[in-house]
Amino acid sequence: MWAITRVISRRVHGTSFISIPKLSGFSIVSPKQVEVEYADGTKFNFSSEFLRIHSPAADGKVRSIGGEKVISGRRYVGIMSAEPVGNYGVRLVFDDLHRTGIYPWDYFYELGSNKFGLMRNYIKTLQKHNLSREPPPSRKR
Repeated sequence: MWAITRVISRRVHGTSFISIPKLSGFSIVSPKQVEVEYADGTKFNFSSEFLRIHSPAADGKVRSIGGEKVISGRRYVGIMSAEPVGNYGVRLVFDDLHRTGIYPWDYFYELGSNKFGLMRNYIKTLQKHNLSREPPPSRKR
């Protein structure tokens, strides 16, 4: 488990600044599940798909459709490893070989505080562009 030594203020829900509590725990529960816990008892569980589609990195596997960032076909993506990045956060390495996203501890808090709305918006965006959470069928050679 990694811990940060300071409290970070960050905009959550887009309305006001809140004080983000100190990280108290981080674990990869399974290749498909991450748990992040803060000192105030707040605990967030994230699917690997959710974290992959909300990667803070610019990624070459992202479609830009009408200026919207759209990542599709990641329903079954898994996490291969997590590499600590100082006291700042963690780099998650996914089995689709995405490894450039560094997730700050306060970003996990922001994602967790907005998880359901973010997922709902993601699904709506996929539907709008006729895309799917399912990976594309493999091509037969």
